[in-house]
Amino acid sequence: MKDIVVVYLILINLITFIFMYVDKQRAIRHKWRIPEHTLMLLAVLGGSIGGLMGMNLFHHKTKHAKFKYGFPLILIIELSIAYYLLHNYF
Repeated sequence: MKDIVVVYLILINLITFIFMYVDKQRAIRHKWRIPEHTLMLLAVLGGSIGGLMGMNLFHHKTKHAKFKYGFPLILIIELSIAYYLLHNYF
């Protein structure tokens, strides 16, 4: 079970990172963008680390409070849940 969770977290963070890159490239080229709610959903589904990495590496969405504070808040919540589950169920 733990292996599945680890693989899932790696994949969702990689996907979120790639989506941040793609959205940045589309922004530069003034093309159709990935909706912000999609990026936030990916973070909520476990991709907050990938989102933060993409945000900082590509300098993308860094001025948007929703992302600047939202991604770290989501990460803190996810880490709190993981800590709780690890200490109470595993």
